[in-house]
Amino acid sequence: MRNSLKYLRRLIVSLVLLPCTISANFPSSLFGFQQEQQTDISVFLQWVRVLENHIKLDTPEGNCDEKSFNRCHLRNWQAFLGEIRQLPLKQQLTQVNRYANSKKYILDMDNYGMSDYWAVAREFLYNGGDCEDYAIIKLFSLRWLGFSVESTRIVILQDTNLRVAHAVLAVENKGDIMILDNQIEEVVSHKEIVHYSPVYSINENNWWLHLPN
Repeated sequence: MRNSLKYLRRLIVSLVLLPCTISANFPSSLFGFQQEQQTDISVFLQWVRVLENHIKLDTPEGNCDEKSFNRCHLRNWQAFLGEIRQLPLKQQLTQVNRYANSKKYILDMDNYGMSDYWAVAREFLYNGGDCEDYAIIKLFSLRWLGFSVESTRIVILQDTNLRVAHAVLAVENKGDIMILDNQIEEVVSHKEIVHYSPVYSINENNWWLHLPN
């Protein structure tokens, strides 16, 4: 993740930013930072790979004790989502956050032999992962539950308390932004978190550069 922030800073210097527009459904301020919308997500190669490969049709049959992801793991995830599909929105957010956070935290270097790797859902459900992997599985869980693309974003940020890079999922809800975080058990408003400085956020269609007021 640290490499991601270094890469982004180099990217910002080299890119000519596109005209600024604001999402109609998402508040314009996140953690007190303004946003500039960009449209070319292809520069984020890890995210593009996730979008292309997050679920494969050739997932093999098997049982959940096997040491590779199979349809048993996939069915367990879908069964959980089916159980919460009729809950109120805030309860869905809480359940999705807790479900993902129950998975094992493990660094990318230990999992994949590289310092920064964005795992697709099937990889995370079996292997566990680090902060951006939690955010990714939460995003696709909410998408399965019917949340719109415009209402959800993965946010890459700086934790100013720990002085490390971090990632969370941000979800628009009635003019507020709720944060699903693997470091926080409860889902809270971004207004309640004062030690996060967003660098960029991204969904399937666009990405946003975040700038101090």
